[in-house]
Amino acid sequence: MITIALSKGRIFKETLPLLSSAGIVCSEDPDSSRKLILKTNNPKIRLLIVRASDVPTYVECGGADLGIAGKDVLDEFISANIYQICDLRIAQCQMMVAGPKNFKYQEALKQKTRLKIATKYTKITKDFFSKKGIHIDLIKLYGSMELSPLVQMSDLIVDLVSSGKTLEANNLVSYEKISDISSQLIVNKASLKLKYLDLQPIIDSVKSNV
Repeated sequence: MITIALSKGRIFKETLPLLSSAGIVCSEDPDSSRKLILKTNNPKIRLLIVRASDVPTYVECGGADLGIAGKDVLDEFISANIYQICDLRIAQCQMMVAGPKNFKYQEALKQKTRLKIATKYTKITKDFFSKKGIHIDLIKLYGSMELSPLVQMSDLIVDLVSSGKTLEANNLVSYEKISDISSQLIVNKASLKLKYLDLQPIIDSVKSNV
């Protein structure tokens, strides 16, 4: 049995054509089904529906052989048991530093001002500002990051930005791009060895259609 870990929403929808190109068609609609394990047209392949942040964990621990996860999640995740196979170029967005329109970001960097930053991407944020020689105090949040500077809880936020409309609606602006983000195909190292003949055709087909 081949198990592929996915998350609901944008990544799932943009993954379907890639899976279809590999001859894998989901038999159920995850938006209307409460099932967490979905069948496909191939009885030897199933889809596992998990939280986006849990995809690498399922792949690392052998709960899934393959997975599709955002680069943001993978950059926060440290594992020696996962190969990042390729960039699928789907669910694209940017990891950005953002904050209130009146915040003097460049001046703060120049003066090496200690900053309070709200984010759920603590590793990415630490690494980014460490390279700039800026000391930061991290406030870990799991959602609604935009609220933090509005209630003076933080100076800035680090979060994913797609259209920028949420920032604009809350009178925030982007100050600096940390990285481009898109979804990656990942595989469990042990699975790749033990199930090579079953996994490699799927991997090759997906890669050829990116």
